Amino acid sequence: MKVNVWNTINQLSKERGVEPRVIIKAIEESLRLAAARFFNQGEDIQVDFKPEKSELRVYAVKKVVPEVIDPAREISLDEALLHNPAAKLEETIEIELPADTLGRIAAQAAKQAIFQKVRDAEVEKVYEEFAPRVGDIVTGIARRYENNGTVVEISRTEAFLPDKDRLPGDDFRPGDLVKALISQVQKNPRGPQVILSRTSPRFLSRLLELEIPEIAAGTIKIKDIARQPGERAKVAVYSQDGDIDPVGACIGVKGNRILSILKELDGEKIDIIEWSADPVMYAKSALSPARVNRVVITNKEAKEMEARVDKDQFSLAIGKKGMNVRLASKLVGWKISIKQE
Repeated sequence: MKVNVWNTINQLSKERGVEPRVIIKAIEESLRLAAARFFNQGEDIQVDFKPEKSELRVYAVKKVVPEVIDPAREISLDEALLHNPAAKLEETIEIELPADTLGRIAAQAAKQAIFQKVRDAEVEKVYEEFAPRVGDIVTGIARRYENNGTVVEISRTEAFLPDKDRLPGDDFRPGDLVKALISQVQKNPRGPQVILSRTSPRFLSRLLELEIPEIAAGTIKIKDIARQPGERAKVAVYSQDGDIDPVGACIGVKGNRILSILKELDGEKIDIIEWSADPVMYAKSALSPARVNRVVITNKEAKEMEARVDKDQFSLAIGKKGMNVRLASKLVGWKISIKQE
């Protein structure tokens, strides 16, 4: 039977980004399943599909026997002769689908393959492409708002930025560029879903890596991040190279290295501090921008300490709604209380 589908397969391949062989295999599987309903006895169904030559054959293979025991695999000589006048006992014959039936089944199979099998291939392709990129920053285009989140198009793939993973000041309109972190790639009955985040500490970490060459090169390491998205973040950095000032290198001259990050994060304040293995020194730095006179460990087992500050530094050390001391405690891993001196 002649079928002119080769151009359609190539066009579909380009539109969906799926290899032609995947589409051909999907159509073959659909043809086999559809043909099984016509033969209906579990026959050995073969599909010979050569779209580049516009050729299609679907047939069942049966052995010619004196007495039929297995109708699915065997056929009597009298019946075989109706299909092939040259049929002989103990040989196999090919029983082809009638042209009208084949045409109907072919059309049905192609439609099913396009809307089901090819979709499965697309889904797998998306998963294979994005699953290894979890933790990477991508830039996409906001398309629409639905289901408590923003649909973002990335390389012809729709990703999803939930409201809970947006910064407080984010207000994306269709067509806006969106920079975010791929936080996870989920497989569900509707296919893989690429989930984005702008609130993850990892998003800030990757932004710093993109803007600061020393972090990208590994000469400066980010040890810890504590973050209240859209408001304040504390980033602890460290370098084994004594000639490098990790804090100064991250901030840059007149803050030029951190400015683009602040802009991307809608003005979120970022405290860059130097990491220390000594929890007392670490806590003192973590309370920046407040000046701390001294830090005293009050309960080592419970990991509790007390920071002593002058009266004019008390509010700064605590921060708005206690945010500064709370983030410092999270960063250091100790509960810090503030006392005036």
